[in-house]
Amino acid sequence: MSPLMFAVVYLPEHIQDPVTGEITFSEAHIEWAELAKTWTRTTDRKPAGNRHAFIAPRNLGKSTWWYLIFPMWWAAYGYSEFTAAFANSDTQAQTHLKSFRKELDDNERLREDFPDLCKRKNKPRGVPEGDAAGMRVCGNGFVFVAKGIDSQSLGLKIGSKRPDTLLLDDIEPDEGNYSPYMKDQRLTTLIDAVLPLSRMANVVLAGTVTMYGSIVHDLVKHAQGNTVDWVNEEKFKVHHHLPFIQSEDPTTPERSIWPGNPIFDLEAMEEIRHTRQFRKNFENDPAAVDSEYWSSADFTYGTFDTPHTYLSIDGAVTTGRKSDYTGIAVVGCGDKPRRCLVKFATQVRKQGAELRTYVLGMLEAFPEIDRILIETNQGGDMWLEVLHDMPVKIVTVHNTVRKETRAARLLNLYQAKPARVMHTEPFPALETQMCQFPAAPNDDILDAVGNAVHRWILPDRKPKAVIRQRFPV
Repeated sequence: MSPLMFAVVYLPEHIQDPVTGEITFSEAHIEWAELAKTWTRTTDRKPAGNRHAFIAPRNLGKSTWWYLIFPMWWAAYGYSEFTAAFANSDTQAQTHLKSFRKELDDNERLREDFPDLCKRKNKPRGVPEGDAAGMRVCGNGFVFVAKGIDSQSLGLKIGSKRPDTLLLDDIEPDEGNYSPYMKDQRLTTLIDAVLPLSRMANVVLAGTVTMYGSIVHDLVKHAQGNTVDWVNEEKFKVHHHLPFIQSEDPTTPERSIWPGNPIFDLEAMEEIRHTRQFRKNFENDPAAVDSEYWSSADFTYGTFDTPHTYLSIDGAVTTGRKSDYTGIAVVGCGDKPRRCLVKFATQVRKQGAELRTYVLGMLEAFPEIDRILIETNQGGDMWLEVLHDMPVKIVTVHNTVRKETRAARLLNLYQAKPARVMHTEPFPALETQMCQFPAAPNDDILDAVGNAVHRWILPDRKPKAVIRQRFPV
C-alpha cells in the first residue's frame, strides 16, 4: 500500500541522486503518492469523479512518477487493468513506454517478485500479444497503451477492456510550434476524444506551461482562483505546485518544495528568482517570458464609476474558418482623472445580420453603453450599413498610427501608477493577445480596447474635440 516504498525497493535508480545516490522526496511526491492510493478504491467511483491536474516546476519528476512508478505499482497489485497514456506526439509517448517495458524486461528484483507482470502475454502459439511500440500486454493481463494525443484513439478497447486509467503528460508542444488556434484544437481533442474513452477512468493531466493561454496555463489560472469554464465542466481538481512553500516558522518564511535536490536548493533558486525563465519554468508564469509589451504584472483588477461606456468593435471584413476575428470590448470611461475600465472583451467570427444581432445583445447585457465605436480601417462604411438604426450613437475611428506605437501608448496607461486602465476581471483572450503582441496571430481585441482607451484618455487635439465637455465624439 505504499508507492513510495515500492519505488525505493524496485525502482531506486529513477529516484536517487545520480551523483550521491541519495533518495529524497519532495512534498509534492508525498502528496501524489497519497492520491495514487485512491486508485485502490473501486466501489465509490463516480463518472468524472477522479480527475486531477498537476502543474509543477520542471525537473520535479512528474513523468517519472506518473508515467513509470505509479503505473508500475498499479499494474503490480492489480489496481489498474488498462492504462492509456498520451503525450504530445507518438514518439514522446512511446519513449515513456520504453522505460516501462525496459523495467519489465531487465529489472531482476521486479521479475522475481512479479513474474506474471513482467512476462509478455502470449497467444496460443507463443507469439507475444500486443507487444508493439505503442502497447504492452502483460502476463497478468495488465495493458499499457501509449499514444500521441492526436492519434486515432476514440473507442480504444483491448478485447472487452476499456481504459480504467488515463495519463496525459506534456500534451502540448513548445511555444515555437504552438498557437491559440492549435490550443483550441488540442483542447477539443482532449474533451471530445480522450476523456470520453471512459468517464469512470482515473485521469491524471501533468505538465508545465509552454505558452500563455495554453491548456496548462488555463489550469494554472483556475488554481489561482480565476475560474476557467472547461476545467469546471470536466471536473478537474488542479494541484499547482510552486517552487517556494510558505513556512510556518517566522524566522524562515519560505522553504523549498524539494530541499534534498540541488536544482531546488533554496539559495540557488533565490539567485535566479527574478529571471523570466525561472518564472516560466519553475512558477509556470508564461506571461513574464519574452513579452515585448505586456506581462501579467501589468494587469490591475478592480472597478470604479464610469459615467460613459463604449462598445468598441474592431472588425474583420470576411468570415470563415481562417478569416480574422472581430474584436469586441466594453470599455467604461471614468473622470477625474480620466481612466478606463475594461468590462468585457472577446472575439467573434460574425458578419452582417449575425453581427448586428450580437451587438444588439451586447447593448441589452450592458445597458450603460452609450456609444458604439467602430474602427473603419477595414470595411469602411460597410459597418454603418450593418449597424444601422442602433439605439445609441455610432462613432467611427480610422487609425493612421502604427500598431506598435498605439500598443506602446496603451501599455504606458496600463503601467501608470495608479493604473489608468483596469480590468473588472481576467479576460484570457485579451490578455493573451497583449502578452504575445506583436507576435500574436490576432490582435483584434487589443485594438478594440486600444481604440476606446485612446478615444477617451488621448482624444484628438482638434477644436471640435476640445469643446466637447465629457464625451468626445
